Amino acid sequence: MKKPDNPANEAERQKEVEKYQLLDTLPEESYDTITALMAYICEVPISLVSILDGERNFLKSHHGVPFNEDPRERSFCGHAILAEDEIMIVSDASADERFHDNPLVAEMGVRFYAGAPLISPDGYKLGTLCVFDTKPKVLTEKQIKALVDMSKHVMLLMEKHYTNIKLKKAKDELKQRYKDLEKFAAMVSHDLKSPLSRITGLADLLSHSLDGKIDDETSQCIQLIMKSSDSLAKYIDGILKFYNSEELLRNSNRQTTTTELFEEIEGVFSPERNLEFHFDCALQTIQVNTGVLMQIMLNLITNGIKYNSKKERRINVRLKEVGKAYKFEIEDNGDGIEPKDITNVFELFETNNKVDRFGKKGTGIGLSTVKRLIENLSGEITIESTPGVGTTVQFTLPIV
Repeated sequence: MKKPDNPANEAERQKEVEKYQLLDTLPEESYDTITALMAYICEVPISLVSILDGERNFLKSHHGVPFNEDPRERSFCGHAILAEDEIMIVSDASADERFHDNPLVAEMGVRFYAGAPLISPDGYKLGTLCVFDTKPKVLTEKQIKALVDMSKHVMLLMEKHYTNIKLKKAKDELKQRYKDLEKFAAMVSHDLKSPLSRITGLADLLSHSLDGKIDDETSQCIQLIMKSSDSLAKYIDGILKFYNSEELLRNSNRQTTTTELFEEIEGVFSPERNLEFHFDCALQTIQVNTGVLMQIMLNLITNGIKYNSKKERRINVRLKEVGKAYKFEIEDNGDGIEPKDITNVFELFETNNKVDRFGKKGTGIGLSTVKRLIENLSGEITIESTPGVGTTVQFTLPIV
């Protein structure tokens, strides 16, 4: 028996084998289907997907044999990856000096072998798609072509597996980065809120204690300090809400009556003057994540109230069932959004330099949080707006 030599690039080839992380993995239907098909096409009892690993030949798929690995020193595939041709064929192994006394031939009765190498995109031969028979044999041209073509398909499956590994790694890294960012945001927000509160409190104390004793310019500076501190505090709260939205998503769905839902929403805004609410819904109950829905609704309605400079403000809320989803619509008669700004209203920290009815600039966090919550629940959100007329926000949440 002639043992197969290692390729000149064996060290690099072995690294390529290990890269795909298929060694010692369980059988998979996608590979087993190929070996079963090749056994049928080539009219043989045995078909294998083999991966040469160190001193062994690991069989990712083994149609017709009960074992999933064999010593590399006696493998036919070890010779096949050294061949220059696109396929190695041994018509009668008992008459071949390399194999005539090989245990596979002498003890198991193997006579015929044909193997097409599995060639990675970088040119490394990792193993073979091969077939065996217990009698001498000659393959037809169509059978040879099928074996070569299917070896390339096996390599595509291996590439897909490797791509999934990279995607999972990237996903895990992104999740970890997000956790680190979430922790950082919470830490920074917490550490900033305390001194901000002191600044606001001291500025307020200073304003009252010096009332009538300072000029208008100094008084305006103190008021600016208080206003800036208040804006920054809201900005920090917005960051915390954005990152804490993941916690809301973990809450389970529950059935709630639409009457209860709308009464709770209206109660939040009851102190607002010159505000007219109208709810239009034929549904008695809905099955939703109420914590998420309330945050979405309150954010959207608040925007409809804040960015509305008209004396009489109106909010129309509509809810209906469309297919397998709840469709919500929130319409206001506010200031509206310029067409050029519609496309980026959901971007984090994007404010379009817009100020509310009190002259305050937003943080650009609320709508980003809303969009994130809706999409994480497999819903969709759209906005239509006419400057000076109002805005209509539509979003869907799947019925679960």
